[in-house]
Amino acid sequence: MANSRSGDSMTDRIVRVLETFSDDRTMQTATEIAGRAELPLSTAHRIVGDLVAAGLLERDEDGRIRLGMRLWELALRGSSALRLRQAALPHMERVQSQIREHTQLAVLEHDEALFLERLSHPDAGANITRIAGRLPVHASSSGLILLAYADPTVRERVLAGPLRAVSRETVTDAVALRALLTSIRRRGYVAAPGSIESVSTGVAVPVRDRGEVVAALSVVLPRDADPTAALDVLRDAARNTERDLRALR
Repeated sequence: MANSRSGDSMTDRIVRVLETFSDDRTMQTATEIAGRAELPLSTAHRIVGDLVAAGLLERDEDGRIRLGMRLWELALRGSSALRLRQAALPHMERVQSQIREHTQLAVLEHDEALFLERLSHPDAGANITRIAGRLPVHASSSGLILLAYADPTVRERVLAGPLRAVSRETVTDAVALRALLTSIRRRGYVAAPGSIESVSTGVAVPVRDRGEVVAALSVVLPRDADPTAALDVLRDAARNTERDLRALR
């Protein structure tokens, strides 16, 4: 790809354009994209126009831009996330029907917990996670599972900080977090009260593929709920997901 005068490649600029979209910012003007992507207005208009023509972005009748369906389609083709979600979803549905609380599937992506799926019950409590949303890997129960079993270089990079607090109870001390991760590996699960919402406890277990932890299954319980029943159901769901992952190879 050709480089700009600033030295960034066309691929870099396209990625910056796409990364201006978020859970809370699904529609933008080309001018807003230019500012957030730190691109000249003419460059942003040209890239946006090309991406719209390719179907990766869409333009509404008012000229605002959103992510295109073709981007979603291409992302799913051959994606390991699609295989993982396909294996996990039936078992997540069983967890959700029994526990009747938010049930989530997350993977480690760029030192964050990326949520691939979330099932919710109308009476479930507070939960800030969204499908395709991210949380700091040290903050949520899913993230703590993923960090505990991550490659040591990833773990050390995260422990080096900064460790941002999502709530008053998020573990942000590196020594305490290291001890917590060791405990998670020993027990094979985590129950994290208040790390995201003060009224909730996240409970999570690992999902393995070929011996490697590739995901975390979690539920979000009321703060004072006993996690024992949820852990039993989650462990069963993780085992069944692992079995179905083998069948999908």
